[in-house]
Amino acid sequence: MIIYLNECWSTLCQMAPYLLFGFLCAGLLSVLISPETVKRHLGGRGFMQVFKASLFGVPLPLCSCGVIPLFAALRKHGAGKGAGVSFLISTPQTGADNMSVIYSLLGPFFAIFSPIAALLSGIFGGMMVDLLDKKEPENKDVEKEEKSCCHEEKEEESCCGKHVRKESLLRRIFIYGFVTMMDDIAKSLLVGILIAAAISVAMPGSWFAGDIGKGLSGMLIMMLFGIPLYVCSTASIPIAAVLIAKGVSPGAAFVFLMTGPVTNAASIAVVWKLLGRRATMIYLGSIAVSALVLGTVLDSIGPVRESVVQTVCHQEGSSTILQQISACVLILLMTVSLLKPIFRKRNGEKS
Repeated sequence: MIIYLNECWSTLCQMAPYLLFGFLCAGLLSVLISPETVKRHLGGRGFMQVFKASLFGVPLPLCSCGVIPLFAALRKHGAGKGAGVSFLISTPQTGADNMSVIYSLLGPFFAIFSPIAALLSGIFGGMMVDLLDKKEPENKDVEKEEKSCCHEEKEEESCCGKHVRKESLLRRIFIYGFVTMMDDIAKSLLVGILIAAAISVAMPGSWFAGDIGKGLSGMLIMMLFGIPLYVCSTASIPIAAVLIAKGVSPGAAFVFLMTGPVTNAASIAVVWKLLGRRATMIYLGSIAVSALVLGTVLDSIGPVRESVVQTVCHQEGSSTILQQISACVLILLMTVSLLKPIFRKRNGEKS
């Protein structure tokens, strides 16, 4: 148990400074780019709409469930099928909140490769849907999907970015970056850290030493592991780092990083409902193809592969004061976020 807790603490310390910086960037981004701005540029069909949808999605700090209401709103406001799917694929993979974490745990090459891969996979998926499924379903249920997120107008800020009353810029940045974002990912982040520590402690170092964790077989295993496991992109990073340390190739780890955050039952159900069965099949197929192709590309670039492995293998060592303080701050923010539902329930029972 002590070894396990040490692994959890070590992972927290490694991530915390970069994750806190990412939350700050997410807060700034929420002020600079509104959902309304995104909606204005993604109407209609064609390569430019798909490209812009993927490009918009790459920096947005939204997980695969957080992106669903915005995806529904985009469809309601006239975004084409391809643009909607492109946005739905690229957005959960990366964001302002996790790029610094990727840099800290997987190195600079992986941090550069990830957003490029998110952009390309979003474009590919969107274009496949536009080319292979041109029938537009009725959008009568889209408004209902959007309201599922925005059914309550909070006094300060609604979940879809509409501000009911004016607030100071700094307060809006702080609330979104360190409160709203933490509420969105706290549970998944905790699960990701616990799973990463469990894998590190329980799995022998030679588990993936052979060919099982490399090449196409390793990627397929990681895909089967990633598709049913819902974990946000930030929470999947420490798991991927541990898998690489245990012998999984960076390309196979990337397949997990891509399929885990992008696919889950909720997003698949919404795509099926709003776009239809054929578009859903194309959506899932394009994700699988993109993950395998991009994972193979990552493994084929020798210097990049070696840099990622070296970065992961040199994570051991004592934590700095800054890392320890940041980890304590992160634990505090996570604790507050995770306890909110309990306090709300108790207050509701008392009233």
